[in-house]
Parts: sequence; C-alpha cells; structure tokens
Amino acid sequence: MTSLAFAAGERRQRDVVEVVLGFARTLRHAGVAASPDRVEAMLAAVGHLDVLDPGDVYWAGRLTLCGSPDDLDRYEAAFHAWFAGEAPRRSRSTAQQEQRLAESAPLSAPEGDGSESEEEAPDLKAAASEAEVLRSRDVADLTVAERDQLRRLFALLVPAAPMRPSRRRRPDHHGGVDMARTIRHALRDGGEITSLRHRRPRPRPRRVVLLVDVSGSMSPYADALLRFAHAAVRARPSSTEVFTIGTRLTRVTRELRLRDPDKALAASGHAIPDWSGGTRIGEVLKAFLDRWGQRGTARGAVVVVCSDGWERGGTELLAEQMGRLQRLAHSVVWVNPHKGRAGYEPLTGGMQAALPAVDHFVAGHSLAAFEQLAGVIERA
Repeated sequence: MTSLAFAAGERRQRDVVEVVLGFARTLRHAGVAASPDRVEAMLAAVGHLDVLDPGDVYWAGRLTLCGSPDDLDRYEAAFHAWFAGEAPRRSRSTAQQEQRLAESAPLSAPEGDGSESEEEAPDLKAAASEAEVLRSRDVADLTVAERDQLRRLFALLVPAAPMRPSRRRRPDHHGGVDMARTIRHALRDGGEITSLRHRRPRPRPRRVVLLVDVSGSMSPYADALLRFAHAAVRARPSSTEVFTIGTRLTRVTRELRLRDPDKALAASGHAIPDWSGGTRIGEVLKAFLDRWGQRGTARGAVVVVCSDGWERGGTELLAEQMGRLQRLAHSVVWVNPHKGRAGYEPLTGGMQAALPAVDHFVAGHSLAAFEQLAGVIERA
C-alpha cells in the first residue's frame, strides 16, 4: 500500500474512533453503561463493516453497547440524537449480524489506492461532529433547527443524585460490627464466634432543589434550564423539587413530572404567571425559605439557584436570605449562563450579594455546561 493510501486509511480510522467515542459518551449520559470494553467491541465490529451504512453502524452499536433490554430505548434515542436521523430499520437477521460481529477483529486501517478524496467524509461523521459542536454552543445563539436538535440531546441527560448516609444499615464486608448478625451466626456454630459480621450506613438520595429564574433577562436560557430540571425530576422524582423565581415563587415539580419534555414544559408555562417579567430574587427567596425551606425542603438539600443575578429589589435582603439558605442547605450551587462567556466577571449587585453564600459558582449556557453542572450536583 502506498504512503498516500496508508495516510488516508489512518485518517479514516481516526475519524471512526472519534465518532464512536463521542457516541459512547452520549450513551453514558443517557444511562447506558457503555464501558470501555464494549466500546472496543464496537470499534472492532465497525472495522469489518461499512461505516458509510447507518444500518451497519446502528446494529454494531446495538449488539455491543447494550447490556440489557432496558438499554434499547435509550440507545434508540441516543442514536437518533447523535447522528441526527431516525434509527435505521433492520436490514438483515440478527443472527447474521451477530455472526459478523463475532468474527470481527481489532479495527485496522482499510486498504486503498489513495484515489479517494478527503472531502468524501462519511455522513455519519459529519452529523456526529455537528452534534459535538452543538454541545458547546451558547443556547442563546442557536437557530430554530439547532434548538430542535439540542432538545433531543437534552432528553438524554440523566443527572445522578447526590447521596447521603442514612440511619439504616446494610450488611457489608467493612464498617462497624453488626452484633445481632454476629451472634445469630455464632448460635448456628454452637455458640462460638468464628467470624465478625459488619454493616455500614445505606446511602440514600439527597434532596435536590432547583430555583429557576424565568425573568425577562433569563428568557434566552429559561427553556434549557427547565429542560435540565425536567431531566433531574425524571431521574429522581421523589427527591427533586423545582420552583421558578421572578416576581413571585411558583412550584412546578408536578408539571415537570410529565414524561414527555415538551408536554412538561408546556404545562409549566401555563402554571407560571410571571414568565419574562421582573426579578426580585431576595423577596422570592424569602418566600421560599419561609414557606418551604424551614419546613424541610431546603434542609440538608443541594439547592441550585439558576439566575444571572439581576436584582431589582434590595441587595441587602438578597444577602440576608442567601445566608439563611446556606445555613439550611447542605450545599448551594449558583448557575449563571453569562459565566460561560469569555471575560465575564460577577459585578452586578445581586451576584456580589449572593456569592459569599455560594459553594459552587458554575456556568449554564450550553449542553456541555449542563453536563458539568450534573457532575457538580452529584459530588456536592
């Protein structure tokens, strides 16, 4: 093989690897355990299939990356979102596909004569590259078509809840000695203690509370923030609460429990009376703490405030209420979409008043930023 043909084959191999790795990352965000060994199996499979054929790519991934029937629906949605097209129908029997995949060897550079042009890149790679670029784009700058594609990617988010130890214990190889189990086993052995039994606290999901600013200054980001909130509610409906803040406080947890994201956001829109209105964060935060926070909703929870910090009320009240919130909550996260822009500094009065009581100050302007936010919440 000539050096030109080898270089072309090497480029194609690298392109395929990048596409598959990006797709595997999307699957993991959707809740599919696309482990490294499964990714290697898919790479080995597509190395012996036609990477220009969506059907071959679809079945190569489905037969290698999915580990249980529960993964199939998530795989369908992820493939549709990542490659920006409907999942192809089965073109041949599963037995034939499995036989081809079983005979697959590690991915190698394809033979060629160097006549293929660089411009003839696979359509799948182009679609996947667009999806990867879209993850980092500011949602306020997207076109209608790009927003529609981003909605499908948002539907794949499965934010993990932070965990906390509970009073209940479970058997474990480590931890404190479980005297009751130790004695029971000793009685079975004639009263002699031959080994110690241990137990440790059983972790439980920590409550997550999201306060989403829907004022006029936040309107370009309100849809994306509520879609993230919907993903959080969908993942942990019993331990997630969502409120909107503007000129008043509105609880939208029940509306966001609808399974379909578009229906959930439409129901939330009908329930919010102050959409695109003014901002009185201090007053609304006081209303939340007086009615919900002191009664336990915010106590020991991870509270996420999503706002740009434009406060029309007094900043003294906001600082006071943020102090109350910090004392009640386990952790306070502030999400500001403008933080993702180069050169941004939190100079507004609202942000200056709030930041001393904030544990994590993060951006919220793109899908990639929301994925990072999910990690911050999980580790809080």
